Amino acid sequence: MNNRISLSSPVGPLTVIESRDRLVALVWEEQPAGPATALLQETRRQLLAYFAGRLTRFDLPLEVAGSDFQQAVCREMLKIPYGQTWTYGQLAKNLKSSAQPVGGACGRNRLPILIPCHRVMGAGDQMTGFSGAGGIHTKRQLLILEGWQPREPDLFAPDQ
Repeated sequence: MNNRISLSSPVGPLTVIESRDRLVALVWEEQPAGPATALLQETRRQLLAYFAGRLTRFDLPLEVAGSDFQQAVCREMLKIPYGQTWTYGQLAKNLKSSAQPVGGACGRNRLPILIPCHRVMGAGDQMTGFSGAGGIHTKRQLLILEGWQPREPDLFAPDQ
């Protein structure tokens, strides 16, 4: 049985799901809660601290689903510093891969925010898709919350 806890955030309602003492998913919706385990309570505390600008790195046990490659991409995303962005190409170079499969693995990240796929950009720091509710708008909100500034003003255009 999976336990879950929901919370309100600046990017909408979030639910974090735990299984076997590890976090397995973060989804953009409120779901019925299960028992508030110590891990879920700590996750809520850390997420609220992150959204308040008091936490720059999560310290939580994560269960990353997917192939060995997807797990490697998630490990690389965890290396991206708070408030900074890397490109799919940078991640691909680190993994001796190409950018397209890295993008696919980022899109399958079941633990967005906790594994910061919002910090991954297209070539030339182009704002690209995001799997969370609100897509690019939510990605931009998370980056701004972290103090990120785009290199080019047009990346901030409201119509994106």
